[in-house]
Amino acid sequence: MRKQATDRIADRAAVLTEYGRQRLLNYAESFRDLADLLEDETEQETERDSAARTEAARQAEAGTLTPQSRQSYLWQRRAQENRGLLAQHLKETAHIMAQVARETYAYRPTSERKYRRMARLLKENGILLRDFLELEHEDGHREISLTMRAAGGRYGRPGEQEHIAAEDVAEVISEAVNVRMRPAKSAPLYVTPEWTAYCFAEQPAFQLLSGTAKAVKETEKVSGDNFSFCETEDGTMKILLSDGMGSGEKARRDSGRVIDLMESLLEAGFGKETAVQLINGALASAGQEENMSTLDVCDINLYTGECEFIKVGAACTYIKRGRLVDRLSAQNFPLGVFGQLEPEVMYRTLQSGDYVIMLSDGVLDALSQGMGEEMLPEILGRMEEVGPGEMANQILTCCLAQSRGRVRDDMTVLVAGLWNQGGDCNL
Repeated sequence: MRKQATDRIADRAAVLTEYGRQRLLNYAESFRDLADLLEDETEQETERDSAARTEAARQAEAGTLTPQSRQSYLWQRRAQENRGLLAQHLKETAHIMAQVARETYAYRPTSERKYRRMARLLKENGILLRDFLELEHEDGHREISLTMRAAGGRYGRPGEQEHIAAEDVAEVISEAVNVRMRPAKSAPLYVTPEWTAYCFAEQPAFQLLSGTAKAVKETEKVSGDNFSFCETEDGTMKILLSDGMGSGEKARRDSGRVIDLMESLLEAGFGKETAVQLINGALASAGQEENMSTLDVCDINLYTGECEFIKVGAACTYIKRGRLVDRLSAQNFPLGVFGQLEPEVMYRTLQSGDYVIMLSDGVLDALSQGMGEEMLPEILGRMEEVGPGEMANQILTCCLAQSRGRVRDDMTVLVAGLWNQGGDCNL
């Protein structure tokens, strides 16, 4: 009976999923149509704008162009640019909806034998099981959803209302499925006496340790650089670094806003490149060039070691593998300069023992006052394998030595080291 009920639930979920996908695809098509309409209006205005520019130039040459006419013309140009940006954002949103609708998760039916084994092991630890579902992601890692509750004490003795840590339950689940599992980040910390759904994810193959070092421009009290390390539910570590234009409090606010927006968009499910385009469009439409900031993104899949780098006006990133150093550079403008942006995207596959080093512009500027930026790969290659924090401090100390202790710009060094999960990193 339990298996038949589970099959009915699975069939019904599949119908609902297909219905939801179709609705998302319909919404996406509507956004594309609206974007096309805005683009058509923009093209028509561009044709009229050409004639208006010619007339404005003639009036300016004749000295008859009034301030009101000039202001009206500038407002029309700004409205035209904003419509173009809105059309771009609608297309990006449509793309996200279509992408979400096409995401696939392999539902793995749970056998009666596996269910009974899980239920028995959980009951031995004071937990009652009601539902057991397994999902497999596109990259192969697994998730398990269990609807369960505490049985009233670890061994089910009446009157006891013990809350059992989800971490302890993960050990039991790992034994049952023969795969190392951990509680999902959104899962409750304890199993309570109420029926609740708990999600457990497969332990990633890699663990990541990070370290930072920074120096504030000598004439300022706060750094204009901002950064963030955040691990997501899908088992990826995202490292963000932004360098605000100039220095001081305003640069700190600008770069902090970029980091906050990027985190919010990624948490909402937006793709990295789409999030970059949306932030760039928002800054460009504001029309304030002094608000420009760079953006450096490193996205590491802790299950596979695959790594994606996105650079927008950012300094070089380095990958250290023993004495070999890979230099990743980009030649593009910061956020907010142009409405249309082409971020530099690069891919690498990391191995256990690799380090990723991300820098702000001030670090490379300090090196340019001494031996030069081109010597940094050689310096990194000679560094011994130490903890990420120690390596970040060594890099910053070396740069300060090259600038004779002067800090002419904010300097930030981020180092991330990747090692096999559960292995000894010897640091």
